[in-house]
Formats: sequence, structure tokens, C-alpha cells
Amino acid sequence: MSTPSLPSARVVDFEAYVAERRPALLRWARAVAGDPHTAEDLLQASLVRVLPRWGSIREGAAADAYVRRTITRQYVSWQRQPWRRDERPTDAVPEPRVLPDAAPHADEGLWSLVLALPAQQRAAVALRFYEGLSVAETAAALGCSTGTVKSNTSRGLAALRRLATGTALAG
Repeated sequence: MSTPSLPSARVVDFEAYVAERRPALLRWARAVAGDPHTAEDLLQASLVRVLPRWGSIREGAAADAYVRRTITRQYVSWQRQPWRRDERPTDAVPEPRVLPDAAPHADEGLWSLVLALPAQQRAAVALRFYEGLSVAETAAALGCSTGTVKSNTSRGLAALRRLATGTALAG
């Protein structure tokens, strides 16, 4: 009989990181994917991709940026799949689900507008204003320049203003 092997320190460290940072990473995945169910799958797939490279990450702050960048790239990769090109979003829900005791969230209207943004703009706006990251931190998380972050944030906010015109959110 063989004895079960103990997990390496690297795996234990990764498990501790995921246990601590999972809520924030899931929020990021939801901001990128725009759907809570896809966000769960996206986070899991990204963490599977990060684990083999976990030993090369030197700093804790770099880990968040690395995982966020992996989540974003994984999402872009999924969107490039041929079967996704055939999907068409629709406003009509086939079978509306009614929850009797569900109170509407105050920010649902704004969130629906954010979901209408292109992926790069949505990511920049979500990191800057939802996660509260600086321009430099956002650039590191997305793996792009600060100028790209500023451009995507500006365009995203302008688009949100246009989308909000004529809605109850317009004020």
C-alpha cells in the first residue's frame, strides 16, 4: 500500500490565496463576463491555468494582477470560439423567472448599462470604479498601457452617459 502524498507548499499557498481572494476575483470575473454563471466558470478555468505557474509569482500584489489578466485573456479566448459567433443576444427571456421575495437591487439599471459596453471598456470601467484601482493598477491588471486604460475608461464613461440618456438613471 502506498501512503498518500502531502500537498506541496506551493499548492497550500495557492489554496490559501484562492480562499482569501476568491470574492474579489469573482467580482472581477463577473465584471469581465457580465454573467454570474459564466463568471464562476471563467474563474475556475483561469485558476486552473494559473496553478502550474504559481511558483513563478514572487509578490502577493503581482498575483492579483496575474490572475486578473488570466481571467480577461481566458474570456477573450472564449469569445473567439466559433460557436460563440453564432449566438445572438436577445431582450426577450424565454421563461421569465419570478422570485417572490426578491427585492430589486438599486444598481441593476446601471449594471445593465455597464454590461452593454464592449469588453475592454467594461473591464477598464469596472476596475477603475467598481474595484477602485488606480490607472496604473488597472493597466497592470489588464496588461496594457496607462494610455489604453485612460482611453477605454473615457470611452466607456461616454458610452454610459449616452446609454443613460432617456432612462430613469439620466436623472
